[in-house]
Amino acid sequence: MGDIKGFIKTRREKSEYRTICERVKDYDPVFVLRPDYRSLEQASRCMDCGTPFCHWGCPVGNYIPEWNDLVFAGKWEKALELLEATNNLPEITGRVCPAPCEFACVLGVNDDPVTIRENELSVIEHAFQHGSVKARPPKTRTGKKVAVIGSGPAGLACAAQLNQAGHTVTVFERDDRIGGLMRYGIPDFKLEKQVLERRIKLWKEEGIGFKTGVNAGIDIPADKLVKEYDAVVLAGGSRVPRNLNVPGRELKGIYFALDYLKQSNRRVAGDAIAAADTIDAKGKKVVVIGGGDTGSDCMGTAHRQGASEVVQIELLPKPPERRPDGQPWPKYPVILKTSTSQEEGGDRKWSVSTKSFAGADGKVKKLNCVQVDAALKEIPGTDFVIEADLV
Repeated sequence: MGDIKGFIKTRREKSEYRTICERVKDYDPVFVLRPDYRSLEQASRCMDCGTPFCHWGCPVGNYIPEWNDLVFAGKWEKALELLEATNNLPEITGRVCPAPCEFACVLGVNDDPVTIRENELSVIEHAFQHGSVKARPPKTRTGKKVAVIGSGPAGLACAAQLNQAGHTVTVFERDDRIGGLMRYGIPDFKLEKQVLERRIKLWKEEGIGFKTGVNAGIDIPADKLVKEYDAVVLAGGSRVPRNLNVPGRELKGIYFALDYLKQSNRRVAGDAIAAADTIDAKGKKVVVIGGGDTGSDCMGTAHRQGASEVVQIELLPKPPERRPDGQPWPKYPVILKTSTSQEEGGDRKWSVSTKSFAGADGKVKKLNCVQVDAALKEIPGTDFVIEADLV
């Protein structure tokens, strides 16, 4: 590595975020891109590990120590080559990946791990800023046609790889815009959509075809797809929500998370939503059931819509703040995480089960809840109520 003592001389630097009072007023990105010189400093912390466990932790197999070393040396173009060798959407993973690589970082055994995800984002954003990311249409075509069903990250990455191999690829998407959950599941304050548009534009220039508003198998029969294309790739995501079958579920004001997030993203994009169909948290007491990333995204959206109160409840117990003994390095640990949305306000409750919803005039007004133990069994005498106008 360029600086074998970099991890000793330089401390891990936290990501920089816009102030809470500023960012909750809009849907612009919550984070601030790091200047190049900071990226060079943070990249110097990457050690010359005998066995780089970050490779083991990374689902896409990024060449992490290699491009960290190149960043430290200021060789941004070479770093980009290595990053693009394994990752079709580094500008997306650099923003929203949970970074299991960092929990597997060898430096993390007894120190703060390398800022791998943010270093990755620095490489790709530096490349876009300096015009290094260009459309590269394949030089030859195989004559084979492939249909990719679904335009989420899996479908788009698949389409990009097949196109580079010389096949003629068409991506079918049933929504009106390309991107799947990147488009309609992740709020703009975490992933601004111009980032997605920037990449789609490049893929169009490389020859990938996109057809939106087409429900493959229905609008275009499966047998027709099989007949017209040499291969069909099924890359559809999961749009079947998990319901909560408890009394009062039929009350108005209770929605599935993706319906709420999708509509919010459409509103941010400027789409007109009929007043009768609008899901708006303004001035309402909001309860989010589920403590994961999706629930966190709902919290952040509710904050920006002007909710009067936001409560997030989780069925499982509160995780420990430090890595538990049963989840040693380099495993991905279940520890307490606080997202930017949770930092913005609201109350988080753990070990809570919703027994029923209650309301008036057909609208939800409260949740009847109970505390549960680690085995998810109800604890007698712990029943309580949470008021809610929107769930």
